[in-house]
Amino acid sequence: MQRTRLKGDRIVLDTSLFVNPDVRDDFGRTPTEAINTFLGLAERLPHIEFYMPSSIFKELMHFIDRDKIPARLLTVLHQKSPSKHELTCPAFLLYELIEEMRGRINKGLRFAEKAVRSVGKQDEREVIQNLRKNYREALREGIIDSKEDVDLILLAKELDALLVTADRGAINWAEKMGIRWLLPERFRDYLLDMIERTGG
Repeated sequence: MQRTRLKGDRIVLDTSLFVNPDVRDDFGRTPTEAINTFLGLAERLPHIEFYMPSSIFKELMHFIDRDKIPARLLTVLHQKSPSKHELTCPAFLLYELIEEMRGRINKGLRFAEKAVRSVGKQDEREVIQNLRKNYREALREGIIDSKEDVDLILLAKELDALLVTADRGAINWAEKMGIRWLLPERFRDYLLDMIERTGG
């Protein structure tokens, strides 16, 4: 008899869960501690499949002490790239991306113009610092700006999975694509609740 799948049966994880000090505290003080704590909880939930895109997993390996991570992590946290050639995206997403990028480029241009006008009135270093900060906010905050972000979104869509990320851009696009998401600071409670419900 086939087991009935539980809701939230597949979960796609971002590195922010383990490496971002603002959100990993529930799991550990270091990325290595955080992974080990996650592993202990995940093993109590055999009905849930945990995934991480290969590109994100490689990124994660730069932050951890591999000698302190049990090999069984690879049997719990599956590495999988999204099926890029099989997946299709609605055309409206392309239109939205172009519209959003145009607005962001124009906003960045306005910040650059403001910086040029302030030359001579402010210290040069301060002008450059402000321009960098404002330009980064205008062009990068709240948008998917890397191949790794795209891998996260596409894999969660392909698997109909819950996406766990602190990346505001990934969350924005998850909303557009009807992907369920959860902030990392709520993830430990989510796992503990699932353990309690299933008697894991």
